[in-house]
Amino acid sequence: MTFLQVFRNVHLFSPLLVVFIVMSNYLTLYNVLCTMWRRFNFFEKDLVKVPDLEKPFDFPKDYEISCCTAGRGQIIFGDFSGHMHFVDRQFHMHTFRAFELRTTHLYQLKQHNILVSIGEDEVGINPLVKVWNLDKLDKSGNPICTRLVRAIPGNKPTPVSCLSVHENLNYMAVGFADGSVVLFKGDVTRERHSKQKLLHQSPHPVTGMAFRQHGKNTMLYIGTMDTVLCFNISVKDKETSQILDYHGCNMKCSVLSDGSQDYQFILGRPDAVYFYQLEGRGAALAFEGEKLQLHWYRSYLVIISKEAKVVSQSAVDGQTREMNILTIYDIKNKFIAYSAPFPVVIDVVCEWGLLYVIAGDQQLYLLQEKDTQTKLDMLFKKNLYVLAISLAKCQQYDEHGLVDIFRQYGDHLYSKGDHEGAISQYIKTIGYLEPSYVIRKFLDAQRIHNLTLYLQALHTQGLATEDHTTLLLNCYTKLKDNSKLDEFIMTKSKEEVDFDVVTAIKVCRQAGFHNHALYLSEKFDQHHWYLKIQLEDIKDYANALQYIAKLDFYEAEAIMKAHGKILVNEIPEQTTELLKRLCTDYRPTDMPLVDASSLDGSAPSRVMQSKPDEFIHIFVNNSAKLREFLEHMIRVQANSSSLIYNTLIELYLQDGAHETDAGKKEIKEKKILEMLQNPEAGYAIDQALMLCQMNNFRPGILYLYEKDKLYQQILSYHMEHEEYTSIIDTCKKFGSEDPSLWVQALWYFAKTEDSHKTYLSEVLSQIDKKNLLSPLMVVETLAQNSTATLAVVKDYIIKRLKSENDVIAQDERLIKQYRDETTKMRQQIEELKSSAQIFQVSKCSACNHPLELPSIHFLCQHSYHQHCFESYAENDQECPACLSKNRKLMDTIKEQEQNRDLHERFHLQLENATDSFSVIADYFSYNVFNKITLISDPQPSSQEVKVQPLSSLPNLQLKSERLQQQQKR
Repeated sequence: MTFLQVFRNVHLFSPLLVVFIVMSNYLTLYNVLCTMWRRFNFFEKDLVKVPDLEKPFDFPKDYEISCCTAGRGQIIFGDFSGHMHFVDRQFHMHTFRAFELRTTHLYQLKQHNILVSIGEDEVGINPLVKVWNLDKLDKSGNPICTRLVRAIPGNKPTPVSCLSVHENLNYMAVGFADGSVVLFKGDVTRERHSKQKLLHQSPHPVTGMAFRQHGKNTMLYIGTMDTVLCFNISVKDKETSQILDYHGCNMKCSVLSDGSQDYQFILGRPDAVYFYQLEGRGAALAFEGEKLQLHWYRSYLVIISKEAKVVSQSAVDGQTREMNILTIYDIKNKFIAYSAPFPVVIDVVCEWGLLYVIAGDQQLYLLQEKDTQTKLDMLFKKNLYVLAISLAKCQQYDEHGLVDIFRQYGDHLYSKGDHEGAISQYIKTIGYLEPSYVIRKFLDAQRIHNLTLYLQALHTQGLATEDHTTLLLNCYTKLKDNSKLDEFIMTKSKEEVDFDVVTAIKVCRQAGFHNHALYLSEKFDQHHWYLKIQLEDIKDYANALQYIAKLDFYEAEAIMKAHGKILVNEIPEQTTELLKRLCTDYRPTDMPLVDASSLDGSAPSRVMQSKPDEFIHIFVNNSAKLREFLEHMIRVQANSSSLIYNTLIELYLQDGAHETDAGKKEIKEKKILEMLQNPEAGYAIDQALMLCQMNNFRPGILYLYEKDKLYQQILSYHMEHEEYTSIIDTCKKFGSEDPSLWVQALWYFAKTEDSHKTYLSEVLSQIDKKNLLSPLMVVETLAQNSTATLAVVKDYIIKRLKSENDVIAQDERLIKQYRDETTKMRQQIEELKSSAQIFQVSKCSACNHPLELPSIHFLCQHSYHQHCFESYAENDQECPACLSKNRKLMDTIKEQEQNRDLHERFHLQLENATDSFSVIADYFSYNVFNKITLISDPQPSSQEVKVQPLSSLPNLQLKSERLQQQQKR
């Protein structure tokens, strides 16, 4: 009956029988599994050789080894004659007698250079414990014994069976053959501070002991022939014990593992190897055979077992020797690292990272572990990649080395057709192996499922690129695996996302998974992509606009600039309303009406407003909504930009130009003119004028001309339209500001062929009144009109001649007056030169007080007190009262002389220059032609002085010619 059949018919048996059957089958199954452990030769066996002599290390023939230990850079042997032998790294031996009879036990501490030994100095059963300080030597070079104590559990002497010392030197346990355990507490190196206590007593010999530190508690494992116990010895005089098992082990068949196996107490029995923890028995390994010794080396369990057969040691002497099997187990990785027979093994020690075997043939054997790479190569040859990976991890292999093993394992599985297993190994290489190496292997459509797993792992570890995201999403879409796609996209929070969001959106959109693309866009604030999908793919314009209304100001502004044109074309009413809010006082629709910051008394948040100018272009196909939008903006913001007003004016003008109904057209034109006349309207006059001209809006053109003081343009506009009355009205209205309008009107009427006597008379009257043109110019102008007769200008000419005659008469009177004054002045000069002058002035010209001596008199009939003259005079040669007048006259004469020279030099340069225009331009730059010029009569008898600007020189010359003609007559 098989194990499964027994389990199915369990109800036919009693409970105890069922337990027995189950356990028996379990052990059988476990034995089968243990026998299946693979065997390898990961150690190299060799005889220890002395480096200096290049020959095998031999124990002295006179000594029989009884015990050994190792640590602190040396191997220590004890023999049955009481000697201890110290062997260093060069295998030089130092021997001294430690006991008189025999040495039975040795224990070398790892953290202290302290050696504890047990032996006998007297005949009989009198075991002694001696503690040696190996750092302190006597004159002979032997270590000093720091403590000597008898090892007796009570009054009855009994042999010592085992020894264990805690590394903190505070505990030492000695086990005896009668089942007693004596615990020494305190400093084990000194007698004074140490106390001993009988910790345990049983009828069976103690076969093994080991200390273990568990947190703050110190535990002591004890193994006997029939039980396994664990003592907590941390509390003084309150030690507690726990029985872990009712099966013990033989002598030397127990050992404490290291941290890799959680410091378990291991026992070897003929049926199996058992592992014990503080709570009880743990795992068991069914390694059959009689076990003689158990040792722990690194992470290996070393078992010395007995081999039934004996072999010949040497063909020469014909002696036979019993052989033991030394087997090294890798407990964690479940394989046998080494197994070989040795002559009776006395003990095994570990030192210098090597394993030394003391054999009964008085030889010392060395077992050296092969390096990790050699072991891995051996496993690779056998395609044992799983074991290779486990071994590399145990050996603390670096990540790059592990990745290479994973890759080789993946390649091996791929070549065998195990794509599932291969992809699982390739996934472990992520972060080190180039993803393209794996992706190329699985691009076949039949392997797309495996590729999907690898790409998912890439994203999970955050090492995926945009191309990887695209490829993964394409795999989902080709597999039509909506559940995986949903899991990949819709079940991850923002912190858990392990892919490029924009790439995922693009791929989902391209594959037609619009809902997934929308979900990603909305969740990760990819507003641009959300709206592109809504507007271009789904065409859900209402939801798109609602989505925009929930965004903050800057995002909503940017999106409306980009997508507003489509929304205005599709849903103009809602879009226009949103734009109105955006340009006045925008607030997202999901924002509370009352700002939380205003409730605590702080300043309210700043009003966010867009520039309406930036949204005009989106209304390109909907002028009605644009007009509504602009009217709203100038209504709520009178200080809107000129572009707003200009655009609205343009819309009004275009609307009025296409209106056919006269009444409605008049109303619209009135509306346009009201906007132009509105003082708050901030339109640009030049652009508004251009728009009015393009649409031939007469009231607007004339108003803007007048507003910008372009009177010449107003006159030209009336001239172009032959509006004669309007021309005269314009000249009358603006002639005071721009008299040249009348001259323009004269030229215009002079060029027209029709007779406009009334208008000409009005123009000539204003020209004469304002003296805008000389009569000669007026006559020349009118001569261009073939229909103009003398009767048109008769009154003007007569009036002008009369005026000229009056001017001539006035000039003659002035000439006569100047001549008389000149004659009188010459007479006075002669009198001053020839006759004495009588000063009859009685008052000072400065202070107007009566003159008193001393006084000063001038020929100009001004007199001064001497102290007044000294106070007011700038120098003692000129009269203070006449000084300013005289200086003015002298400056004028001086300037006249300079200008006369300048005039002659100017004409000389002008005659000799090749480029006359450049000469004139240079003199203009000197500001010469704006200076005052003094023109005087060249006759010495009469001086006529008159100041005139140079620009009036032609009129003055004309007057001089008339005066000369009159004198001749």
